[in-house]
Amino acid sequence: MIKDLFYFLIFPGLVFSGIIGGFFSWFDRKITARVQFRQGPPLLQPLYDFVKLLLKETILPKNGSPTTFILAPVFALFGAVMVSVFILLPAMGIETGFNGDLIVIIYLLNIPSLMYIIGAMASGNPLASVGASREMKLILSYEVPFLLVLLSIVIKSGMSIKLTEIIAVQSQKGAFIGSVSGIIGFIVSSFLAAIFFSGLNVEGIHILWSFLKVLVVVLLITLIRNTNPRVRIKQAMRFFWIWMNLLAIASVVLAILGL
Repeated sequence: MIKDLFYFLIFPGLVFSGIIGGFFSWFDRKITARVQFRQGPPLLQPLYDFVKLLLKETILPKNGSPTTFILAPVFALFGAVMVSVFILLPAMGIETGFNGDLIVIIYLLNIPSLMYIIGAMASGNPLASVGASREMKLILSYEVPFLLVLLSIVIKSGMSIKLTEIIAVQSQKGAFIGSVSGIIGFIVSSFLAAIFFSGLNVEGIHILWSFLKVLVVVLLITLIRNTNPRVRIKQAMRFFWIWMNLLAIASVVLAILGL
């Protein structure tokens, strides 16, 4: 019980993910500033933002649901911390204790986005409701190709849905790639690095190599976001539903054919 609480609250859970997530948040903002020929924030800016957040007054919506409005970010943080535990425990050589943790990770990755939508709807603000509807449309757009890509990886791993077994297959055959805000950015980047770049290992000197993998993923995502124009929601949905789905289906077909 004490060990489980340590994993959730300290390492690799809340404290560790918060600190590393803050660093990657700063890294993302710094790269964005450099691309736009600006100086960018100092290294301790995430800490300043966190302290400022704690000192702010909590304002509850009059026309919404105050309870849901407060609980939504709590559940979002819980989902983010839990998924960091599920992703990083195998990197520490610790088994999660059951098969199918990949499915659990997929569900947990969606909790923060869903909580953002629920929190926005609970605020009673019409502008927040518009933002929530846009977020919902984007989730429905990118989840299908993302799941199809994961399916191709599962097929290549011998139909295994256990993260440690997928990483073990990559270690033997090489990485599958070649044929994609703070804690969430760190977690998603760690998940992509674990799935596509032969896993993560935070034991001893290997932690530096794992850190570099995640840093490269964050850098790629940041550069792609800042070097491409912003598009309308309709254009984004068309892009994911047509082109990304076609590529994802092609990856599944190639995986079935053993290519």
